[in-house]
Amino acid sequence: MLERPRVCYDRILPRDLRRFARLRMLGPSRAAVLRAKKWPNGSTLRVSFIGGNSTQQDIVRQFAPQWSQHANLKLDFTNAPDADIRISFVDFDGAWSYIGIDCKDIPLNEATMNLGWQDEGVVLHEFGHAIGLIHEHQNPEGGIKWNRENVIRDLSGPPNNWDLATIEHNMFQAYARDQINGTSLDPKSIMLYAIPASWTLDGFQSEPNEVLSEVDKKFIGDQVNYPFEASEVQELPVAETTQAEIGQAGEQDLYQFSARSEGRYTIETEGPTDMVMALYGPDSRTHLIADDDDSGTDHNAKIVADLMPGTYFVQVRHYNTSGGMGSYGIKVSRA
Repeated sequence: MLERPRVCYDRILPRDLRRFARLRMLGPSRAAVLRAKKWPNGSTLRVSFIGGNSTQQDIVRQFAPQWSQHANLKLDFTNAPDADIRISFVDFDGAWSYIGIDCKDIPLNEATMNLGWQDEGVVLHEFGHAIGLIHEHQNPEGGIKWNRENVIRDLSGPPNNWDLATIEHNMFQAYARDQINGTSLDPKSIMLYAIPASWTLDGFQSEPNEVLSEVDKKFIGDQVNYPFEASEVQELPVAETTQAEIGQAGEQDLYQFSARSEGRYTIETEGPTDMVMALYGPDSRTHLIADDDDSGTDHNAKIVADLMPGTYFVQVRHYNTSGGMGSYGIKVSRA
């Protein structure tokens, strides 16, 4: 009996399930990052383990940092209970990860990633999800003619043991075009797992990819993802309005300001552009305090929060990540 493929799956927050579009494409797929799930550029992501033996943990420490060689993100392995990425090693639960900043919505006593088996390929693949990458075959720019009956049959049994809803989401559905930054075809991407010919109607198949491809390396450090040259953070003075612009689709601007004393602070955008904003800190680019869409005037974002002294980071983007651009103002004030 042939061994059935081991396939990872994405953990998706319930609020996002309605956003997926049915896959109706021709041909193979492309690498893609979910724009709204990216961490702030230049972040240090803390990684902790929930169980696992020293050998399992060492495999993660050995391979996962490869992403940091090509993306402006650092990994800090720690025992902190509030780490950004928390890894379990439950062998009967397969391999999976939440995508990007969705990890921040998971209770601290729960894992954000599981490695039911460990090798270079699966570690790189799951950490690709953890920094915002989706599966190649779920990119709306391309797709696969699935043999649904065979896929469902194989993935319903071991080693995956998926229910039908999990198969539908992870195999047959794609993200909407306005959600992603994508590349041209890359059949060698670490985010495209092995697909046997029996799973397709036209004979398409792919071999296991165990290392980062050249496109993976270039793409993750692209200007729209995690570029090294764009790591500077703009200082945001308190009580003054800073004028700025979203100059290209998917752009995210990052600011920082200092709360010199404890108190209530208001951070808000101004102008005609529909903005979305997230506040992180204190002294952390990944500790999410609050996010907002339309609480300000018109379609502007506004966050009011009681803050302790420290440095805070503000990430802003256009609501329309597929084509939204425009000027805006941003201001921090203290009550």
